[in-house]
Amino acid sequence: MAARKSPAKKKTAVRSKTKGTPRVAILMGSANDWPIMQAAGDALDGLGIAWEAKVISAHRTPQRHHDYVTTAEDRGIEAFICGAGMAAHLAGVTAALTHLPVLGVPLPGSAVDGMDALLATVQMPGGIPVATFAIGKAGAKNAGLFAGAMLAGGDAKVRKAVIGFREKQTAGVPESPA
Repeated sequence: MAARKSPAKKKTAVRSKTKGTPRVAILMGSANDWPIMQAAGDALDGLGIAWEAKVISAHRTPQRHHDYVTTAEDRGIEAFICGAGMAAHLAGVTAALTHLPVLGVPLPGSAVDGMDALLATVQMPGGIPVATFAIGKAGAKNAGLFAGAMLAGGDAKVRKAVIGFREKQTAGVPESPA
C-alpha cells in the first residue's frame, strides 16, 4: 500500500521576518499586488515591527474581509496598510469596519496608471479617515514608515528604530555630487 501524502497546508498569510505577534496588517486585493506592497513589509521589518500580509478583496471576498478586519484588534493588530488599484475601495471599506488607523496605498496598473486609485483613496467622506500615500512602491514604503512612526509614540524600541532610520538616511546623502 502506497503511503498517502499529507495535504499541503494552505498558506493563509505572509508574515514578517520580525518575531512576535503581528502589529500591522498589510492587505491587498490581489496576489499580483505583493511585489509593490512588500515594500511596506520591508520598511516595518527594518523598524522591528511584526506584520502579516493577506490577499483580501473588498469586492470579491467581502465576508473574508469583514471577518478579518473586525477581529484584527483581538489578534494584536494596531494598524492596517491597504493597497488597491482601480476602484480602490479596500482602504475605505476597511476604515468603515474599524476604529484602527488605515493607511491607503493606491496601486498602478489601470488605464490611467493609478490616478483613479489615488482619487478613490484620498476622497473619503468626512468621518471615515484613510491616510493616503503615493501611488506604488514609494507609497507602500512610506506607509510602512508612517505606521512605524504612529507606533513609536507608545513604544520606545520602535521610536529608537525610527530615529535610527532617519539618521542613517540623512548620513547617506552626500553634501556634493561625486
